[in-house]
Amino acid sequence: MTTTKRKAIVPKGMEFVRDDIGYAPAVLVGNTLYISGQIGRNAERQLVEDRRQQFIQCFDNMKAVLEEAGMTFSHVVEVTSYHTDMRDLPLYMEIRDLYFGDCLPAWTAIGAASLCGIPGYFLEVKAIAVKT
Repeated sequence: MTTTKRKAIVPKGMEFVRDDIGYAPAVLVGNTLYISGQIGRNAERQLVEDRRQQFIQCFDNMKAVLEEAGMTFSHVVEVTSYHTDMRDLPLYMEIRDLYFGDCLPAWTAIGAASLCGIPGYFLEVKAIAVKT
């Protein structure tokens, strides 16, 4: 029986996720990176309250995870976004396009009553990236 080699990806400043909450911001298996849902929490672990800035923070957090794994947004092949208000989709797409440019991934958007069980979070984004 073979065991798949996997590596937790934990960027600097996200160590608390592994230690306090008990999960990795991402897991690398072979050339595939599975990125956990990223939320609009800054380096001080504080909710970014402004909606636009919170969306930017989600993608900045994802960028940190990708960079720690030696990847960029061009490696992302699939994204799932969770929204507490689906009317935010135009804002989401505007911010997403700033990070992805012309390398758009497959995408699924899901409405959610709440995120993280904490009021004030509007967006969570998880992704899969592949380094070829």
